[in-house]
Amino acid sequence: MSASRRTRIARTSRLALGACGFALLLCATACRDDLGLAQVVQAGASKTWQDPVSDFQVPPPPFSAGVFPCTDCHDPEIPVNTARRELKTAHQEILLQHDQEHRWCLDCHDAANRDMLHLAGGALVSFEESYRLCGQCHGDKYRDWRAGVHGRRTGRWDGEKSYLLCVHCHNSHAPAFQPIEPMPAPTPPRRTP
Repeated sequence: MSASRRTRIARTSRLALGACGFALLLCATACRDDLGLAQVVQAGASKTWQDPVSDFQVPPPPFSAGVFPCTDCHDPEIPVNTARRELKTAHQEILLQHDQEHRWCLDCHDAANRDMLHLAGGALVSFEESYRLCGQCHGDKYRDWRAGVHGRRTGRWDGEKSYLLCVHCHNSHAPAFQPIEPMPAPTPPRRTP
């Protein structure tokens, strides 16, 4: 076999090996889940939730004065009224404007343990993990939040990070921002001759 033929075979082999390596790298990258992205749970779907990677901290949620812990008022021994209704004796200030045709308090707040929230699959989460609850329906926002492009994140890119919870910016009962009236344009400075 001539030297030029051996060189062509070796080059072709390296090229094929490189292509296989690239394909393997591409598949491995596509299958990775470094961001701990949520598996959005649809109604009636299996009770799965992929726990996010716990490599960040969140400050406590902003509670209104005197509302937490909820069990200060909600006695666990008293049966829970699960009927959708207008709240007339407590929490009248809460106006649900968050898919109100399909949502109710107990879709997020746990009926048995009022100091906890619950995921669609039934797993309990603390208010500090409310991002997991929000991420079930708002998977694209959750993905962007985890990546640091939605919401606010502080810390180092290669170190410890601190994220604000969804509820630090959005009211969980009415998450859409209220319209803001635009301000007039600034007055340009006068030029002196």
